[in-house]
Amino acid sequence: MLRRIRSLMIAPSLAPTLAHDHAGRAPIGLDRRDMWIACLALGLGVAASVIAEILIRAIAFVTNLAYFGRLSFAEATPRDNHLGVWAIAVPMIGGVLVGLMARYGSRAIRGHGIPEAMEQILTNESRIPMRIMFLKPLSAALAIGTGGPFGAEGPIIATGGALGSALGQVVAVTARERKTLLAAGAAAGMTAIFGTPIAAVLLAIELLLSEYSARTVVPVALGCGVAGAVRAIAHGTGAVFVMPELANPSALTMIVAVIAGGLIGIAATWVTRAVYAVEDAFEHLPIHWMWWPALGGIAVGAIGLLVPRVLGVGYDNITSAVGGHFTTTALAILLVAKFVAWALALGSGTSGGTLAPLMTFGAAAGWLLAAVAVMIVPDAGIDPRVAALVGMVAMFAGASRALLTSMVFAVEATQEIHAIVPIVGGVTLAYVASAMLMRTTIMTEKLSRRGVATDVEIVVDVAAPANFG
Repeated sequence: MLRRIRSLMIAPSLAPTLAHDHAGRAPIGLDRRDMWIACLALGLGVAASVIAEILIRAIAFVTNLAYFGRLSFAEATPRDNHLGVWAIAVPMIGGVLVGLMARYGSRAIRGHGIPEAMEQILTNESRIPMRIMFLKPLSAALAIGTGGPFGAEGPIIATGGALGSALGQVVAVTARERKTLLAAGAAAGMTAIFGTPIAAVLLAIELLLSEYSARTVVPVALGCGVAGAVRAIAHGTGAVFVMPELANPSALTMIVAVIAGGLIGIAATWVTRAVYAVEDAFEHLPIHWMWWPALGGIAVGAIGLLVPRVLGVGYDNITSAVGGHFTTTALAILLVAKFVAWALALGSGTSGGTLAPLMTFGAAAGWLLAAVAVMIVPDAGIDPRVAALVGMVAMFAGASRALLTSMVFAVEATQEIHAIVPIVGGVTLAYVASAMLMRTTIMTEKLSRRGVATDVEIVVDVAAPANFG
């Protein structure tokens, strides 16, 4: 027994990390090796926060330069430009630059990043090429800064994951530990953008780790905690999507919101199929794929000329949708225009995130469905803001199947606890509807087409064997 206790006091190494009992089972607990990985994850949390700030500033710099001809890192939005018809050329130029980077740098920078991280976990022991750590944020800054209708969170998640993978290739770790570091970096990146550390931990579990065990979740949670602290210091602790304080929703409001969530879950499968249909259409073009993002950019520029709000990150669109600051007509126009621009741009293979656009679609659809209910029963006191909030995360849950992530994200991102019951009901219905109608998700369809097995269940592994290599 004393020898076994002494063995646990040895400095971290790649030797088995847990003593086993006489039945061959690993006891529940963590050892010094696990704490070493956790310390690395703490550093990743800080680094991912810094990278997130750099990317946000880089997007602002590109936007200022491309649309306003000034050298500035100040926050700017493409919709305020006065270029007129020449604004159509700006996303096209961004597409050309991204296409060149993808062809001569790395093709892996195309898309929103999470499927690529999942592929490296499933097929390459979580080894992401180190150049992705530099090329992904640069390509995203160019694509989004020139008007691409994407969120910044996807590239940050991908870059944070690449950073964790790179660290795991420099330091002597096992494949499982490298996966943990990748997930910690990715989740810290999401936290740095949205200030949602709990949802980020759940995202890592549901989409990247596919397991729940102390030695994997603890490092991820610590990385997210540090990233959340850094974000709070830099930006405060307020909600990222600010809503007027909601009263306890009425029973009819909750029913409408839950039904809206289920319908939006069905719509999420259509959204996924539409994106891949556009991608398939680009595959049939008689030109090199390097030029596809430029064609998508022309479409984005033309749509943005008519509906400027589709351009750029558009987090304020989500805030306005869940806060009830749009007219019904304006919200319907934004929903259609943003979806078409996003589907064409993403299907063309440019670089950008999907979370913010999906949430924009969901919030808009939830509000519009509730508006129909208000027209039918105008005196019932239905609050469309609740349906918009449920719709925001129901679309994400339906498209990604990240059920728990979506539920918690809604509360963390808006700090509206009173809507928790319709959130749980609506998101669950969206998940069920999506799972019944489509085997893959917006995250896994691409991998399935490449022959990568993606039918992975989450394993609760509190007493895993020690050898992870």
